[in-house]
Amino acid sequence: MSKKKEKKKTASSSSSQKPVKVRKLRQRMIEDMQLRGYSEGTQTHYINGVRSLACYYKRPPDRINQEEVRAFFLHLKNKEKCSPSTLVLRYYGIRFFYQMTLDQKWRIFDIVKPPKRQSLPVVLSEEEVRRILCKIRIPVYRMCMTMIYSCGLRLKEAVQLQVKDIDSSRMMVRIKGKGDKLRDVPLPRRTLNLLRKYWRLDRPAPYLFPSPKTGKPISHKSLESAFKDALEQTGIGRKKEATVHTLRHSYATHLMENGVNLRIIQGVLGHQTPRTTAIYTHLSHKTEQILNQALNHLMGNLQL
Repeated sequence: MSKKKEKKKTASSSSSQKPVKVRKLRQRMIEDMQLRGYSEGTQTHYINGVRSLACYYKRPPDRINQEEVRAFFLHLKNKEKCSPSTLVLRYYGIRFFYQMTLDQKWRIFDIVKPPKRQSLPVVLSEEEVRRILCKIRIPVYRMCMTMIYSCGLRLKEAVQLQVKDIDSSRMMVRIKGKGDKLRDVPLPRRTLNLLRKYWRLDRPAPYLFPSPKTGKPISHKSLESAFKDALEQTGIGRKKEATVHTLRHSYATHLMENGVNLRIIQGVLGHQTPRTTAIYTHLSHKTEQILNQALNHLMGNLQL
């Protein structure tokens, strides 16, 4: 066999082994994330981060060194001008791969710090929530969004609800949250009555909010579209950039305004730390009123 043919055969064999090795690395990383209880959404974001690094250098990620990772982050920041949210996902995904899957304790991950941008979420008033829900005509969409608001659910948690998750004897709803963590949230009596009325229309099962075509849970996109239409019809969309998730923020804020303890709200929402829930103290109109009253009282006695 000639040297030319031999070289070609070796190159071909090497290239065929690459995808196998990459697949093994990817599977190992997925398993590591599963062991740590990461949600499917987080796993997808982290895998995409490592994939973007490998595509940039056109090599398997285990053959990329620390200096190259540094150069990649500089490229994302200075050349691609990536948004803060994209940089955060890339950073945590790549860091997880090298530190956890490859056991590389690189200093670069102490130097590179993703930007921290804390923005206050939009909150709807109780009257605005009522107006929006009244404009949603399709029963499955209206009931699903009613559950999101009255139980403080994430969109994904709501669409995955099944009939068996509703415990009317205890007036509770069993929720599978991030990382498949289970929690029970209170079910308002009014919401239960609406649920029963909705269920009698088509008797959906096993999912409470199925697509009429597939029987699987309704899509996030269709819910967002229905919400956006209602937002425009009410005119609220001209003042507030709200989404379906805004219903959850509004739920938490309204609970706090009605005197519910922040730690209780934390448990209902499924937040891991009080710090995440504490953001609602900045959103509450009643909190502002209490603060202003206290300040006016203090300053009223100040004589200059």
